[in-house]
Amino acid sequence: MHSTTTLTAAALAERFGLVLRGDGETEVDAVATLSGAGPRQLSFLSNPRYRSQLAGSAAGVVVVGEADADGLGRTLLVARDPYVAFAHIAALFDPPQAPRPGVHASAVVEAGARIDPSAEIGPLAFIGERSVVGAGAIVGPGCVVGEDCVVGAGSRLVARVTLVRRVRLGERVLIHPGAVLGADGFGLAMDGGRWIKVPQQGGVVVGDDCEIGANTTIDRGAIEDTVLEDDVRLDNQIQVGHNVRIGAHTAMAGCVAVAGSAVIGRYCLVGGGAGIVGHITVCDRVVITAMALVTSSIDAPGEYSSGTPLMDNRSWRKSAARFRQLDALARQVQRLDKETP
Repeated sequence: MHSTTTLTAAALAERFGLVLRGDGETEVDAVATLSGAGPRQLSFLSNPRYRSQLAGSAAGVVVVGEADADGLGRTLLVARDPYVAFAHIAALFDPPQAPRPGVHASAVVEAGARIDPSAEIGPLAFIGERSVVGAGAIVGPGCVVGEDCVVGAGSRLVARVTLVRRVRLGERVLIHPGAVLGADGFGLAMDGGRWIKVPQQGGVVVGDDCEIGANTTIDRGAIEDTVLEDDVRLDNQIQVGHNVRIGAHTAMAGCVAVAGSAVIGRYCLVGGGAGIVGHITVCDRVVITAMALVTSSIDAPGEYSSGTPLMDNRSWRKSAARFRQLDALARQVQRLDKETP
């Protein structure tokens, strides 16, 4: 990662409240991994499994925790949480794209839409009736902002993002390419042996400082809105069903699926490929591990898992054959317990 920014170790220490050890005049203009960094690059150590790379790293500056700061004879920035400190520093070398105010000649803006003069509307973008694009927002190439939508101040739709209808984004929301917000929820009713569609009359409300990954989909509500509270972070290819509510500061990894009307608490972490069934509640500060299936409400904070661990195929096939025998075995144990004097 390279930029035009150059900062000294002393300046970084002062800016982020870190403890400097070594040469404060060491200059850095990029960040890199321990194994790949050069003398003008900054790296970090937070995972003990990479500690062996530290001695041989050519990085000019390394961010470390107190436990790794002694006896290294190099320029260090000592942090309470090296990964958090590195994230703040790395942002200096990768500043967000600044808007280029104006509407591209190839964009289409409906007469009833309102665009702040400081916003950027990119090539081939579309802004629908009664929609609003706020100050400093960026609507990138090929994006579609349908009717009755709001793109909050400082938000960015990177490219080919679709806000179908009745989607309201807070401030500083970042949405990556291919995401679709506000499509119809999966609402069906069986009538005489045939499905009929239940109209989806709600919307999607996204709070401030949220991030939504590439090709993620968030359906609009059936009657009330689908809601993401502030600082929710969604990875790529996630499905969020209609009328779901996700609490503030919750993060979900790729390919999670959340069925309609589920309520997820605040500060939750959901691992990749996990599934959450509809109409249940998950309380605050729950960790759901990768590929788990949540089939009932969770009312106590903690870490939850489901499924069988990976094993060689021959062992798994033997275990799978025995699954069918579990009920009979359980009944046999019960009979033996009753017969035991």
